[in-house]
Amino acid sequence: MPSLLFCGPKMAACGIVISIWGVIMLGMLGIFFSTKSAVLIEDVPFTEEDIRNDKNPPSNIYGLYTQVGINCFIAAAVYVAVGAVSLCQVRLNKRQEYMVT
Repeated sequence: MPSLLFCGPKMAACGIVISIWGVIMLGMLGIFFSTKSAVLIEDVPFTEEDIRNDKNPPSNIYGLYTQVGINCFIAAAVYVAVGAVSLCQVRLNKRQEYMVT
């Protein structure tokens, strides 16, 4: 029977820690981008043409804020998936410790 174990216990634990940090950080960034925080204006990808060609400039910028916030939430979901895989690896490593070959 093939084993699904592909990383050791230390790497799996490191993956869990990094995943937790990524979920917290990207979740908070997603919230702040969704609330259109003025501090994060430098991270919104817009040009001067976006402002000049739009009759209502804040709506275009607010749309970009929302899109970046959604991207942060998607990246946080990827970190949740990586954390779940790491947790499975930790459990498989613990099970392997008790197996007699």
